[in-house]
Amino acid sequence: MSKNLFRNILLVEDDPNLGQILHDFLEMEGFTVTLARDGEEGFDEFAKSEFNLCLLDVMLPKLDGFSLGRKIRKLNEDVPIIFLTAKSLKEDKLKGFDLGGDDYITKPFDEEELVRRINAVLKRSGAQAEPSEMQFKLGKFDYNHINLTLTIDSKESRITQKEGEVLYLLLQSKNNVLRREDILVKVWGENDYFMGRSLDVFITKLRKHLKPDPQVKIENVHGVGFILSDDN
Repeated sequence: MSKNLFRNILLVEDDPNLGQILHDFLEMEGFTVTLARDGEEGFDEFAKSEFNLCLLDVMLPKLDGFSLGRKIRKLNEDVPIIFLTAKSLKEDKLKGFDLGGDDYITKPFDEEELVRRINAVLKRSGAQAEPSEMQFKLGKFDYNHINLTLTIDSKESRITQKEGEVLYLLLQSKNNVLRREDILVKVWGENDYFMGRSLDVFITKLRKHLKPDPQVKIENVHGVGFILSDDN
């Protein structure tokens, strides 16, 4: 499973249309989203992975959102939880907060408002990294991993989430070999042939993004991995 540092969301929503819309919108906003369709599947996903925030529909099959929230709280007392519901009753909202929920959003809601609420909860919880830890100098480039932007000579361009995740790992190992299998497991969730071909495509894309500064290089170490360097 792809993991974007500090921005991994578990979304549990049984409405297939709304679930997919929210999944795609949040991914476009730079989050990594795991979508589960019922409460039991949601708990299984939470138990086997690490998340920075849980977005739980209240009316779920097999295990309702409040019950799921209780089970999540037994495993992790700190992970932020936002409840989504079609109900606007005061009693339901209070129940959500009593269970340790950090926010409660009534449907229908505006997707941009949802993103702002998510960011506010992450900021309060301390789950987001300090900006200084997400900004890098690479040759003549400035890279902001939160916004996925590369800036050179006052010209800013945005890279995709997966490009950013690969670049982030390369920057963490700058001037040292980063093994292919480590990238594949951390970004794609598994190390296999087809994922490896996809990685090669993303390395090619990153080289194109970084081409304006000839000092910045991503070199192949045959059969092992890659080295990112900028001659500094």
